[in-house]
Amino acid sequence: MKTLGIKQNFLGIEKEFSAFEKSKIAILLCPYEATVSYGGGTKFGPKAILEASHYVEFYDEELDRELYKEIGISTLAPINFGSKKNESALNMIYKNAKDVISENKFLLTIGGEHTISQALIKAHIEKFPNLSVLQFDAHSDLRIEYQGNKYSHASVMARVCEFLSPKKLFQVGIRAQCIEEPVFIKKNGVNTYYAHQIRNWSKKKTWQDEIVGKLSEEVYISFDVDGFDPSIMPATGTTEPNGLMWQEVMDLLWLVGKKKKIVGADVVEFSPIKNLNYPNETAAKLVYKILNSAFL
Repeated sequence: MKTLGIKQNFLGIEKEFSAFEKSKIAILLCPYEATVSYGGGTKFGPKAILEASHYVEFYDEELDRELYKEIGISTLAPINFGSKKNESALNMIYKNAKDVISENKFLLTIGGEHTISQALIKAHIEKFPNLSVLQFDAHSDLRIEYQGNKYSHASVMARVCEFLSPKKLFQVGIRAQCIEEPVFIKKNGVNTYYAHQIRNWSKKKTWQDEIVGKLSEEVYISFDVDGFDPSIMPATGTTEPNGLMWQEVMDLLWLVGKKKKIVGADVVEFSPIKNLNYPNETAAKLVYKILNSAFL
């Protein structure tokens, strides 16, 4: 498989630690954007995250290690969608993901809009049939269709629930829905943790502990960056106030990594803002933290 070199790959890693054959991790770049409904620019997300990753420190101070030297991280060349959209584009993503997974690599995909997660989760559930999906997001994305398109980014988890039991979908940080979505959640048993519930949590067990206790053994993480509060992540098309903060996200990621087996992940909906660099660096560091949590 064609991989990117040190000047273009994630973290700027030399060939010794970024060759596909020798790496346990493969990063797939998926600059797909076809259905964004407010702010655009997600197709530029993968490139911006890769560029910012060159300023992320290799050493993780929380884990006292340099992950890339231990297991290798390869970065695959971006998927070229041409004029393909909707089902044909998703089929391309699915095939690419299947090819990587068949090589027993841990696949992390950088988008692109959230629509891509449908194909990625489908590829993973075929290898890990007892999979749970942990979705970080401001939106449930459970509309049956949006603006006449069932492949909209606003409908991605409705599509996922066509092949994944809704009871194995866990949503964290939700704070913007249409009225049909809570109806779907209640009817089908989706595990939705609203932002206002997290802020007012009063149980003895933390909300992170409760979520991890319900997850199946194998977990796929789908991280829409608008799950973060806009104060730390303004670079996304549909920001919402009262979002997740960095440390509470890290607490959940570490706990999932310790208690369960993270088998794949995506980071989506990042839309870079010209002359504003800190969100790029935050997104790049998030990618590295997810990888670190998957290999605890």
